[in-house]
Amino acid sequence: MADIEIWHNSRCSKSRAALNYLQEKNCDFTIKEYLKENPKKDELEAILKKLNKKPSEVIRKKEALFKELNLKDASEEDLLEAMVQNPKLIERPIVIYKDRAVIARPLELVEEILPC
Repeated sequence: MADIEIWHNSRCSKSRAALNYLQEKNCDFTIKEYLKENPKKDELEAILKKLNKKPSEVIRKKEALFKELNLKDASEEDLLEAMVQNPKLIERPIVIYKDRAVIARPLELVEEILPC
């Protein structure tokens, strides 16, 4: 299994750009289509730790679902649970390498953690 993983949404141009970047650099990576394979709570918590971010820093606040679920004043725990139940709310793309991760916005952030 590759040391690099990308949490990918094929409908997102930024996610497609990150995937293309990894392919162009000939990186060995795996793709997690997190909208099809919902992340478990502990998995998302591990990613947040690698990102060194709280749920409020990686939730898509401009997503209509964020407003529909009335998450504006939600606790960090409630935001985490909302992302587990609705992975569409997770900011993307996330690129993970060993014990580090970045949200590849801008794409150049990927270069900070990758060996390839």
